[in-house]
Formats: sequence, C-alpha cells, structure tokens
Amino acid sequence: MLRKPNLWAWGVVVALASTSWAESPDFVSDEESLDHLVAAYEPAPVPSASEMPPEPSDVADLAQDRRIYELEMRFQQLQQRLDMAPELNTRPRSSDVAHVASAPKTTYPTVKITGFFQADAGFFAQDTASNAQFGNIPDDRGFRRARLAATGDIASNASYLIEMDFAFPGRPSFMDVWVDVHDIPWLGNVRVGQWRQPFGLDELTSVRELTFFERPTMFAFAPFRQTGIGFHNSNEDETVTWAASVYGFPTDAFGDSLGDSGYGTAERVTALLIGECEGHRILHVGFDHALTIPNSSGFTYRNVPEYGGPFGSPGTTPGTVGDVPFFINSGVLNFDTSNLLNVELAGVYDSFHWQSEARYAVVDIAGDTVTLPAYYFQAGYILTGEVRPYNKANAVLGRIKPRNPFAWGCGWGAWEIAARYSYIDLNPIAPYSAGGGGLLPGQPPGGALNDMTLGLNWYLHANLKVQFQYVRAMLNNSVASSTTDIVGFRTQLDF
Repeated sequence: MLRKPNLWAWGVVVALASTSWAESPDFVSDEESLDHLVAAYEPAPVPSASEMPPEPSDVADLAQDRRIYELEMRFQQLQQRLDMAPELNTRPRSSDVAHVASAPKTTYPTVKITGFFQADAGFFAQDTASNAQFGNIPDDRGFRRARLAATGDIASNASYLIEMDFAFPGRPSFMDVWVDVHDIPWLGNVRVGQWRQPFGLDELTSVRELTFFERPTMFAFAPFRQTGIGFHNSNEDETVTWAASVYGFPTDAFGDSLGDSGYGTAERVTALLIGECEGHRILHVGFDHALTIPNSSGFTYRNVPEYGGPFGSPGTTPGTVGDVPFFINSGVLNFDTSNLLNVELAGVYDSFHWQSEARYAVVDIAGDTVTLPAYYFQAGYILTGEVRPYNKANAVLGRIKPRNPFAWGCGWGAWEIAARYSYIDLNPIAPYSAGGGGLLPGQPPGGALNDMTLGLNWYLHANLKVQFQYVRAMLNNSVASSTTDIVGFRTQLDF
C-alpha cells in the first residue's frame, strides 16, 4: 500500500545536500591543486544501517528510507561530476599531477659513462710471395680497441659525446667528440666536432656491432672521422634519413687539420623501402657522396687485409697499422679533387641478414681522371633464431641480443655464422704515386686485394661476445701475386 514520505528523512537529505553544495567550490584557481578539487567532490560514503535515522520502526519503511537516501546521494554525486566536467577536460588528472610532482627534475648537464674493449689474437700463414713483400708477419695478442666515453645532454635540446681510445701506443686518441643541437628548423640536428661523417653503411655501423673484426677493404676510401660541422634529420617515422657535412681534411689523431687547403664534404640519403613484420622483413637502400680536396701534403689510400691487429709500440715499422702491414697502398697522391660515390643495400629476412656496398673513387690528378673501384657483399645467419634489428635513427643494421643469455645449464646465448667477399683495386692510381705514405721497402704502390672472410660469432649477453674469424687475403700488384691466411679470435665487452 502507499505510505506517505518520511518527512524526517527528507529533511536530513535536504540538509546534507545544502551543506554539500554550499561547501563545493564554484571555481578553482590555477594555484589550487587538482587533488584538492577532486577531494572536494569526493563521493560521500553511504551510511551503514546503524547510522540511519531510528524511525520509523517498521523494517520495510526503514529499508525504503535507506533506498531513497542512497538515490539522493547518487544524484548529488552525478550533478557534482557534471559541474566538474569543464575543469577535468582542461586540466590533468590528480594522478598525473601527483606523478609529475614526484618525478625528479632533470638537472643539466647529464652524464653517462660508457666504453668497451676488444681483445684480439691473430695467427698468420704466408706464402712465399707474401713473405717476400712483407717479411714475416708475427702472430699477435693484445687490444685492438679500448675506449671510454662520456655522453649525455647539456640542455633539453642539446646533447654531446666525448670518446677516447687508449689502444694507440703512447697516447689516447680522439674518436667521436661532438655536440648536437636539436630541433633546428629545416636542418633538424646540427653537429659540430669530430665524428664519423655521413658516408657509408658499414662506416656508420658502430664498431661494437660489426659482424666482422674490421670494416671491408673499401674502407680505404672513406672520409670517416673528420672535424667539421653538419646536420642530420629524418621524416617523422624515420623511414627516410638525410645528412650532410663540411669538414677539414685530413684530420689527425687529435682532431686537428692543417693547411691553407684541405676540405671535404659528405652527403647521405637513405630509405627504408620495406619495414614489415615487426622488423623481420627489412629492405634498406642508401646513396652517398663525398668530395675531397686534400691539403698541400697530399693524401694516401691504404688498408690492411680486414685484420688490424693490436697496435704495436711507438717504434712500429712504417707501413703498418700496429703489427699488420698495409697490403694495398697508393703512396702519396697529389690530386686536385676526389669524388666518392657509394650505393648501399641491406636487408633482413627473419634470422638472415645481409648488406652490400659498391664504391667508386673518381680522382682528378695531373690532368687525368682515374676511377678506382671497390665493393663487398656479406651475409649472416643467426642459428639460434634471433633477428638482427634495424636501427632507424642511424639507418644501419643494429645489435644482436640473445633471447637466452649464457648461463650454464639455462641458456647458451646467440650463435651466428657469417661470410663476406670484398674487393678493392688501387692499381690504376699507381703511375701517379709520389711514393712514401708508408710503403715498405720494395713494395710497389697500388695493388688489388680480394678478401674472403668467414666468421662465427657467439653473443653470450647483449654486451659480451666472442668472435672467430678466418680471412684469406689475395693480393695482386706489379711485383707478384700473394696469399695470406689469417685466423683471429676476439673477446668484446661493452657497457
């Protein structure tokens, strides 16, 4: 049956509602915290049965009164939330404010210490012609690279890197020493200092992440680390990158370049044509150019047979990089200009990855134009199923990280097999050589070098790997054809 409303209960509802509305803020200033705003509108707790008014005594009436009271409270809360909507739509949630308040502010400059070492051992087997040209190349053990670096930000829009190598005999040497200023209109990022110039796929791959001990023989042409100024940028999803620089040339081990002449430029453009299946399908293409105007002392193209070896003592024989002779060496070239043209291709298909480059040095010397070719192709397969990632920021293939890091009885890391063929021909420039430049006694300038390299890499952890490498270096020059076999082992740790 119908019953008349309980006037006492309605009075309590109206009083509580009036008090709540009177205390609720109509406006929150910027100085007031959002937590206070939310707290002001915190839903009122539903009273327990013991807290309800004692009358009426009838149990059914009491239940109905309790239901009316709850509905009134829900209505009031809903109205409060509607009134708060403009504030909540334009201001962060209280949880966001609390998070920001608790997060420490970044204090500039920031510093992170990083570094790595590569401990190598190499064993040489030479035929008669190789021994006649280079003498006995001793087996060696030691450090190929040992570096420490500091990196970080000096402001929200500026970063830096200072890296030194301590494997050179008697002195530390400058590696990457630069500052980047970001968010520059049109240019993106502007860099000043010494760094690896924007030229070449393997040159811009970190030495920590190379598949083999050394870069391919075409490295003889690369401008590599020089001191200058440049910029680098990309589209929004980093599928297209572009970079350019101007630098002094050549730069010595301390980042200096001397002479009234001696300059260069480098440019690189890359595109990720295929980037599918979360990095399991990758196709990269790139184009590079570099212009070289040497200083008055000229310049030399030269390289070792893809095994650098530990650097020797300060009295190391001229014509060697550490303990290993330069198998190809142009001698000093007093050319006017040199234009380097380079094409990059690289890909990933699940655990298989590959890359290749073709490079030509077009040299203007003594009124003639001489073209020097070089190229390589390499491929690797990760036996344990990992996929080599693509580094979009640098437009290179990145670091292999084992899914099951090495732990006795639990995981064996990642295992990779790889092969590379590379070729470079300096014989066309030999007639223009002025000699010197580290040529050994009886060694003719020029030379064409074919290298076949096989590798087995064991990635124990993301920052620790062991490498085995076999190189067959086949050299042809105006004196003889020779063959040198090299077996190398490397342990690399980085942090």
